[in-house]
Amino acid sequence: NDPAHEDIFVDAEELRRREQQLAAMEALKRIYKAKIKPVEDAFRFSSFYQSELSDGDFFAKPMVLMIGQYSVGKTSFIRYLLERDFPGQRIGPEPTTDRFLAVMEGTSERIIPGNAAAVDSAKPFVGLTKFGTAFLNRFEVVELPSPILNSISLIDTPGILSGEKQRVERGYDFEETVKWFAERADRILLLFDAHKLDISDELKRTIEVLKGQDEKIRVVLNKSDSVTPQQLMRVYGALMWSLGKVIRSPEVLR
Repeated sequence: NDPAHEDIFVDAEELRRREQQLAAMEALKRIYKAKIKPVEDAFRFSSFYQSELSDGDFFAKPMVLMIGQYSVGKTSFIRYLLERDFPGQRIGPEPTTDRFLAVMEGTSERIIPGNAAAVDSAKPFVGLTKFGTAFLNRFEVVELPSPILNSISLIDTPGILSGEKQRVERGYDFEETVKWFAERADRILLLFDAHKLDISDELKRTIEVLKGQDEKIRVVLNKSDSVTPQQLMRVYGALMWSLGKVIRSPEVLR
C-alpha cells in the first residue's frame, strides 16, 4: 500500500515528487529514531510535553483544523472543498456535528472509529489515547477518494456552544483536545457567521489555548455573501473589535 503508487494515472513528474517526499520522510524517521528518540526517552520528554512521534506523524499529510461556534458552516466548508458529500457529515441550523471528524484520503469510503484510529501507528492520532475513552467515542476518521485530500487532511470539530452546562457534559477536556490538534495542524481556520458574531465563553477559552499558534490562524467570515456590502463593513468592524478583546496582540489577525 505505497502512497506513491496508489494511482496508476498519476503523471511521471507527480510520481517522482511523491517518491522524493516519501524518501525524505523515511530519512527523517530514521534520524528521529536513532538520534532524537533516545534523548526523549532518557529525559521522559513525552510525560510532560507531547507523545513521541509515530510512523503516521512522518507520513501524514498537512492538516487543516476548522474551529467555530455551532452552525457557522464548518462542515459545509469541508463539503465545498471536497465537492461532494462525505460519510458522517451532519449539516443543519442546530448543533449537528457532535464529534471530532478527521477527513483523510482513502481508496474507498469508510468510517474508522476513534478507538481503532488511535492505536493505528500508520495514522497521526496515537497521542489522542491520553484523552480517554470519552473522547475517543467522539472521534472518527473518514476516508474517501478526493483530489484535495491527495495534499491535505481536514479536521472538523464540534460546534462550540455557549453556557457551562454543555461544556461539563462533553465528558472530556475540549480545550486541551483542540490544543493537541492545533499543535499538529499546519493551518487553523477560525470560522465566524456573518449573522452571529458573539464570542461565547467556551470559544474565548478555545482561542486562548491557540496562543503560540498565531502564524497558523486565519479568520474566515462565512456567509458574508448573504449581507449587503454596507452591512459587511459593519460586521467586519464588529468582528475585529470582538477578536481584539480576546486575542491580545498588536497585529490584526488575517
